[in-house]
Amino acid sequence: MNAWERVRKVIAAGDAARTAAEVLGLDDAGRREVARELPGHIGAARQEAHERHERRQAKASQADELARKEFVRAETARGVSSDEAHRNWWMSGRHNRRSFTVDWRERDRWIEPMRVAGAGTLGGAAAVATWLYRRDFARWAAVTELGPLLQVITARPAEWQADLAVRLALRLRGTRAQARDDSAALALELLRRTGAVPPDHDPLVVAWVSTPPDLEGDPLTEHLVHRLFEAEGVGRALRDERLDAPEGDRDRRSWLLALRDLADAGRVSRDLLVDGCVRRFLLGGNAADLRFFVRLHELLDPAPSQERSRDYLRLLPAAPGQVAEAALKQLRRAGGLSGDEVNEAVEALLFRAEGKLVRAGLTLLDQAARDAGGDLDHLAPALASAFLCESYEAQERAVRLAAKYAGRFSPIGAEAVREAATVLPADLVARLAEAYGEVDSAPVEADDFQAVPIPSFPAPTRAPLASTVDDLAGIHRYLDAGLAFERWLDAFMRNPAARKAPRGKREPQVREDLYRRRHWSRPEQWIHALLCEAADPGAEPPNPEPGMSRDRLPGPATLALPQWAVLLRCAEIRAALKAGELPPYLLATPTLTSGHIDPAVLVARLEGYEQAGVRALSADLQQALLRLPREVDPDVVERAGRLTSEAGNTLARWLKERPEPVMRVDWSHAGGDYTHDRQPGEQSPRLRPRILLEPTGMELVDALLADPHCWSRDDSAAMAYWRLVLPSDREAVAMYLVPSLLPLQERPIYVQERVIELFHQDGPVGEGLALLIACHLAEHFWHHTPERGQELLLRAVAAGCLPAAECGRQLGLILRRASVKLSRVTESLDACARKGAHREVWEIMTGLLPVYLPGPGERAHSAHTQALTFAAEAARRADARGPLPVIAEIAARKGTSGFVRAARRLHERLGES
Repeated sequence: MNAWERVRKVIAAGDAARTAAEVLGLDDAGRREVARELPGHIGAARQEAHERHERRQAKASQADELARKEFVRAETARGVSSDEAHRNWWMSGRHNRRSFTVDWRERDRWIEPMRVAGAGTLGGAAAVATWLYRRDFARWAAVTELGPLLQVITARPAEWQADLAVRLALRLRGTRAQARDDSAALALELLRRTGAVPPDHDPLVVAWVSTPPDLEGDPLTEHLVHRLFEAEGVGRALRDERLDAPEGDRDRRSWLLALRDLADAGRVSRDLLVDGCVRRFLLGGNAADLRFFVRLHELLDPAPSQERSRDYLRLLPAAPGQVAEAALKQLRRAGGLSGDEVNEAVEALLFRAEGKLVRAGLTLLDQAARDAGGDLDHLAPALASAFLCESYEAQERAVRLAAKYAGRFSPIGAEAVREAATVLPADLVARLAEAYGEVDSAPVEADDFQAVPIPSFPAPTRAPLASTVDDLAGIHRYLDAGLAFERWLDAFMRNPAARKAPRGKREPQVREDLYRRRHWSRPEQWIHALLCEAADPGAEPPNPEPGMSRDRLPGPATLALPQWAVLLRCAEIRAALKAGELPPYLLATPTLTSGHIDPAVLVARLEGYEQAGVRALSADLQQALLRLPREVDPDVVERAGRLTSEAGNTLARWLKERPEPVMRVDWSHAGGDYTHDRQPGEQSPRLRPRILLEPTGMELVDALLADPHCWSRDDSAAMAYWRLVLPSDREAVAMYLVPSLLPLQERPIYVQERVIELFHQDGPVGEGLALLIACHLAEHFWHHTPERGQELLLRAVAAGCLPAAECGRQLGLILRRASVKLSRVTESLDACARKGAHREVWEIMTGLLPVYLPGPGERAHSAHTQALTFAAEAARRADARGPLPVIAEIAARKGTSGFVRAARRLHERLGES
């Protein structure tokens, strides 16, 4: 057996250690032979490993199938139905334990021996670096054992090893795929072993800090520690480093402590580390990526330094908050700021969004005024910056400071303060005028809002439904959902001569597949079954397999009930066809494209039934009742009262007193139901649509007008049927759409089209439709643009079916419970107001504020103030009048917070005559 055959054999065994031993025993000729054969063997090695895995997997699957059959046989023997036995099998989890006993990672066991063979036989370091990480060797499982590779690499010359170490280091990219291979670990280990100088490469530094630190004994420390502060990605890798060990990893040492100890031991200068942190702050970055350097800077506790003050000043305006706080702390410790530096620092801090830094800026201003000698004219620019703050509290404190030191400003400085004060609110201007004299009021900004008409949108017309279908056997192949299906059913009933089963080469296979299925869950399957039964009565196999439903109708709990209603009618028609009791026509075929039936036409259809002595199909009759409009001509009602059949009496009762369900949407969460609207939410709330109706005794009606259950959200074709099943109960259809809304970012795009259709259907509207519109208004995701939600609201207004106040209440609940930002909602509402819906936007806010504003025990935050500010603008645009209790209560509170003042402004606006 030659060298290659011996190596190929151990590669096939998946043994990297044996491969290393075999390679190390080769002579030069053997190594050349193996190196020559390896590249061409990749495909064969992969194929052999995959075939072995598939054989093991097939054997395990066969054992699983035998176990399943034995389980079902035992269950049915003790009286359990076949369907329930199969469900019990899947619920038991035994299939998981059996089917996946073969480790799928065995498919990759050929890879490591191949890499080891190449590392030990290929000539150049460049060739080995390329070989080790070629795409063919990518795998899912991370490599954890470097031993065999290191064995063959360390047997090569020292200079060759150092060359390979540098090449492997330069190949690092910091990608996700790299986390699953051993490229970083191997490069670091070889650099340590060879003593090679690490290349200047950012991903190498990131790889180094991604391992537990041992800086005292690590030869890479002297080369890489100074590069921690420049290499991109280091802060991201160390963002979670703390002084204490991570939970569940008490043995791991923190990089923060390791670097501090390194400085304490004198192995690296403390000033080098501090200057590195400051340099990293100046390079910029987000708060998370700078978190490690802030913690290290604080841990090093740098001594006060005038030399670094200029750098710390540069950090105040725009650095992340934690960095700015650290810089301010060092400036205070250093002291000795000039007047210009104080103005620079105060101006930078007062324009920050963080209240803590704004307050710190005012404190710095106060301190500078106390410490200064002579006049304070040099601090007038800092006061002007304070007056420009958005925070009322900051403006008020600045006014107190200005009044406190009014006597220390020269006439020129006092005039500068008066000019800057024109931007202040009127009450603060009055307080400042007591110390500085009359202050001019700020000019009133022009309002660019102009009321415009609501845009017009094309509305579907309720046209008569065409009722002729000539080729039943052909049209079913191209059938669209909804109305076309109703036309097909009507033609099937009325035209017996056209009931021909489709013929073709694939027909036997299609029919066999149809009858092999346990349930038929799509209308096109029922169409095919009806055609087959009409052409070949009794063609269905007489003895279906165990667990097979004889009527092939899925259970109502397995799909959305409007879709189940469509299939129930199909099953009813097929059963009547098999029994030879098929009526001449259907009662429930719509007469209008909206899905409605003309009441006079339905009465005429029942009159025809009575004359022919035909008994109505139960589901067909109930579907017909649900398709009747809510307003019926009295003459038609009187005519229906003269019907004598049971179906006629049912119609007469329906026309006199149509059942009216009560509907609502309950919000819930993992811990139970929410008890009130203001109760705070969580990241994953749930929606529970509720439809409450006194039982009517009619199966289909009671099923459709009951609480919807969960259903698959991916069946857009099925959803197109729903409005046709309940054309006079659009709020009920809305309830069936509600479960598709949360999470907002996962809502199917096609839901919007279904909602638009409801605007032109019949029936009252309520919480369901309001929530559908509200969720679309709150959408701001890559596949859900805000313009879609705005269009939906404008269409609802144009159609006259927007439940505005209820829509606002649902928006308030979404803001509380679905992690949506207020700014997203107000941006969309503002856009709608500018397009003509300004009155409706105010009505929406009247529903939103009582839910969204903080209740007892809750603290107000900036978003609540923003909601009140937007509401005041909406009230002005709509010329709204009349108090809102929730606003009146807040306005009556003591205090001068921005939240309370915004409520007062809105309350005053609503009380203006």
